[in-house]
Amino acid sequence: MLLSTLDIFVFVIYVLGLIGLATWISKEDKSHHKNTEDYFLASKSLPWWAIGASLIAANISAEQIIGMSGSGYAIGLAIASYEWMAAITLIIVGKYLLPIFLQNNIITMPQYLEQRFNSNVKTTLAIFWLGVYVFVNLTAVLWLGGLAIQTVAGVDWLTGMIFLALFSVAYSLYGGLKVVAFTDIIQVVLLILGGLFLSYLGLNAVGDGQGILAGFTILTTELPDKFDMILSSDNEHYMSLPGLSVLIGGMWIMNISYWGFNQYIIQRALAAKDLAEAQKGIAFAAYIKLLMPIIVVLPGITALILFPTLDNPDQAYPSMMSLMPTGIKGLVFAALIAAIVSSLASMTNSISTIFTMDLYSKIKPGRSQTHYVKVGRLTTLVALSIALLVAQPLLGNFDQAFQYIQEFTGFFTPGIVVIFLMGMFWSQTSSAGALGAALGSAVFSLLAKLYWVELPFIDRVGLVFVLCIAICFIISKLKPDAQHSNQSVDLVDVSFATKSTFNFAALGVILILIALYATWW
Repeated sequence: MLLSTLDIFVFVIYVLGLIGLATWISKEDKSHHKNTEDYFLASKSLPWWAIGASLIAANISAEQIIGMSGSGYAIGLAIASYEWMAAITLIIVGKYLLPIFLQNNIITMPQYLEQRFNSNVKTTLAIFWLGVYVFVNLTAVLWLGGLAIQTVAGVDWLTGMIFLALFSVAYSLYGGLKVVAFTDIIQVVLLILGGLFLSYLGLNAVGDGQGILAGFTILTTELPDKFDMILSSDNEHYMSLPGLSVLIGGMWIMNISYWGFNQYIIQRALAAKDLAEAQKGIAFAAYIKLLMPIIVVLPGITALILFPTLDNPDQAYPSMMSLMPTGIKGLVFAALIAAIVSSLASMTNSISTIFTMDLYSKIKPGRSQTHYVKVGRLTTLVALSIALLVAQPLLGNFDQAFQYIQEFTGFFTPGIVVIFLMGMFWSQTSSAGALGAALGSAVFSLLAKLYWVELPFIDRVGLVFVLCIAICFIISKLKPDAQHSNQSVDLVDVSFATKSTFNFAALGVILILIALYATWW
């Protein structure tokens, strides 16, 4: 499938318009030079609607749209648990984690670890996050984005990846998080409308022009196994989504790690005007997450009927785009690219934040704010260059990139969640205990992967989480920190009370989730 001249025109107008908007947002008084709070935290001025939209834009990228559609093609609606369980996770993060971070003026997740523990814990986790962001997340977004451009526009994947990298740099390098967050509003609107329209066209095509209800009825009739939310043990994809574990097991750990302690996600909420504004943004994002399976999973299931002989499941979403009429196809392609470049910009901004604020500023203290901003921009360029070089060797042999990403990060997420949760809510957690949990997470995960191969990776995440809690508890008791350490973050002044609007929003999310799982059990 190739884009028509009109599609290309629409796409080019979008690209130029976005860069122009970003340039306008980046403008500032000539007497003012960006400091680190301006560049990395958008001057702590983001309103709730920008926070919610930016959270979704940072999350929904190539590995979500293309990867999750591919998993929808291969597995079915069950993969939507990642989206729907994320909605309730966001509510938990907004109520119990954000108040702690904002009360203590946290800029980065490693910074919190240094305040709570010591610089060794901070540096260890900072280096780990930089490695994962560059060699897993950034590479996956570039690789899948390059494949999408190749499928839709006929441009080879390497050229597509270079274009994506240059596009993200063009609109985000100078302005920092503020530009990323405010342009994300346009990106999310375009992404949602384009995705909904694609789902409409797909269902209508399956229904032979009789409408979306007819198409959905055919889908559920001809592919009933693709609409099981809880997979049985005899399902061929049980290893990826092991039954009730998606509701009560390791998926909770993965979601809390991603939405609560992932720098390029939580950084938007840290840039809020205040806690109430951050919580409203979190609730807004939760409701969009409830909608996302219609946009990213349903097209993959629909493609199974319309394109049943695809070589690779990750070709499902790009193939579905062939249903789009001329002109609109260019707009939906722009929506796909919008999601990709938004995530690239979000990731590179967070990579530069962690490197500059948690590592470089400690090696080179006392430099000017302008100097640190320049280092942050240079870090962005270096990270993108590395990701371009290693994307194909790392991801070229995987047919479902989304599942690969989940399993790889699952090696480390149990330890991260234990370090943060025990550090936040158990005052006796020691620095040695935290490092023990981090090391134990990698070791136990590797051993289970090698010697308990029949254990689904989500169950492995849950099991390793429990083991890491035990390790952290035992080591903290055996090797406690100094009794009068002034590094501990106190919860005395932190309020977990939330406004009635947030409480009603949380109740709504819970009721909707109960209805969804009751319907598609």
